[in-house]
Amino acid sequence: MTKPQTTRKKRANGVESRQRILDAAVEIAGERGYEGTSIAAVSAKCGLPASSIYWHFKDKDDLIAAVIERSFETWLAAVELPSEETGTPLERVTAMAGNVGKSLIDAPDFLRLGLMLALERRPAEPRGRTVFLQVRDIARAKIAEMAQELVPDLDEESVHALTTYAVAGADGLFVQREINGDDVDLVAMFELHAQLVYEAATRLAARSKT
Repeated sequence: MTKPQTTRKKRANGVESRQRILDAAVEIAGERGYEGTSIAAVSAKCGLPASSIYWHFKDKDDLIAAVIERSFETWLAAVELPSEETGTPLERVTAMAGNVGKSLIDAPDFLRLGLMLALERRPAEPRGRTVFLQVRDIARAKIAEMAQELVPDLDEESVHALTTYAVAGADGLFVQREINGDDVDLVAMFELHAQLVYEAATRLAARSKT
């Protein structure tokens, strides 16, 4: 009979191994992209045999999808609107946008890899691309909820337009930083972007009243 302590140790080792594999995959994919990432390269990077990687992940595509999911969870935690007590709607959305910018600096993997996959066209769609599009829908829905909370007079069409614009602008700012590096202050740019989107939202809401 397996002792509980032994079982817990095996489980902890399994979790640690999985994290090591994901960390290695992030580094490899960041350097070589999706096509250049291989199980062999990840194995060499993390120091675990390929058999260990296949024990946790079915194939490379499953591994990349897990990288995107893990990074997205970190990012999503930052997409929280501060409470009403913290300031005006504009101050709240600005603070939230700054946190989102910081999270993309700390955990850029889901957006970097996801955009690579989303822009490619393949006969068989990689699972990583499917996962990215799914988590992107979650992000869009969350932004739409915030827009309705901060500017209740917005109609459904305006919410959709603003959400599309907000996501597209965030993508562009992220790509700009990927190209130009630290010359782009991503936090400041996200704060400015949020302020402009909020201003557009208030104008659309006022227009719908007239």
